[in-house]
Amino acid sequence: MKYLIAGLGNIGDEYRNSRHNIGFMVLDALAEASNTVFEDKRYGAVAETKIKGRTLIMLKPSTYMNLSGNAVRYWLQKENIPVENLLVVVDDLALPFGAIRLKSKGSHGGHNGLRHIEDILGSQNYARLRFGIGNEFKTGGQVNFVLGDFSEEEEKTLPDRIKICNDAIQTFCLAGMQTAMNQFNNK
Repeated sequence: MKYLIAGLGNIGDEYRNSRHNIGFMVLDALAEASNTVFEDKRYGAVAETKIKGRTLIMLKPSTYMNLSGNAVRYWLQKENIPVENLLVVVDDLALPFGAIRLKSKGSHGGHNGLRHIEDILGSQNYARLRFGIGNEFKTGGQVNFVLGDFSEEEEKTLPDRIKICNDAIQTFCLAGMQTAMNQFNNK
């Protein structure tokens, strides 16, 4: 069985440690834990690992956040992966920093990366792991906040929160979304 795990973010050094790139950070940690490396391929950096007979194709789109759907659709089709085996890892302003929410489907919630995936796939019925980045910004400061780096305090707990995300991804692939939601939502 194959799964596509798409971590959303923006390419380029200026975005590397930004809140908006948490999807890339989660997949980088998963690849490192799996002793695999990303390779530049069509529409993004791709790595592959196996966990108990399941193949995980990890994708960090190179299309920038707002065009993520192009990369997701391409890799779903190329690897012949059904949409129900897609999990998108994304930042979420509506959740406090470090909170994790798994959902089997839902709206884009104003997130441009999810909006584009929804538009390209023609469906909201795909799984997502939302990582809370908080909303500690002044009116009109949302873009700078999202594209800004994590605070020193957040950086201290980030590795533990990312590890939980990776455990949730593995549970999704091995035991399904319902089990993953029960174990990791509100954790």
